[in-house]
Amino acid sequence: MTNRDRFSTATRIKLLGEQTAARVYRSQTKRQARRSRLTGRAALLALVLCTLIVALAYPIRQYVSQRADIADMERERDRTSQRVEQLRDLKARWQDDAYAEQQIRQRLHFVLPGETGFIAIDPDAAKQSRVDLGAADRPWYANVWDGVDKADAADQ
Repeated sequence: MTNRDRFSTATRIKLLGEQTAARVYRSQTKRQARRSRLTGRAALLALVLCTLIVALAYPIRQYVSQRADIADMERERDRTSQRVEQLRDLKARWQDDAYAEQQIRQRLHFVLPGETGFIAIDPDAAKQSRVDLGAADRPWYANVWDGVDKADAADQ
């Protein structure tokens, strides 16, 4: 290269273009290197997170399911406790002679000596239930047995 070529505008522009191209190339490779490092880290982080999610999914599902079962059992326990209280109250009522007599008179249509018993039958109810229509005409033990059958059917 001669002095003249060295200081010519075309040569300077060409040299400047090459230097600029080299700088751009270096900055691009640095960015790519940085990107590839971050991408590798991000991939590793994503892999670790996915592994944690997969590893914890089943125990969390089991935990939620067991909590739901516990809540169901607590509700069932509360209902059972209420039923036990109702039965205790009923048992205590039946210990009272006046209540027992009232129930016997009402359910079995018993009357005391000297009283006259009357049974009024609702015509609409008689049409709906032909079984109870003849309850007054049957012996008392048949009514008792029907009451036992009805109570047994109600429990089921």
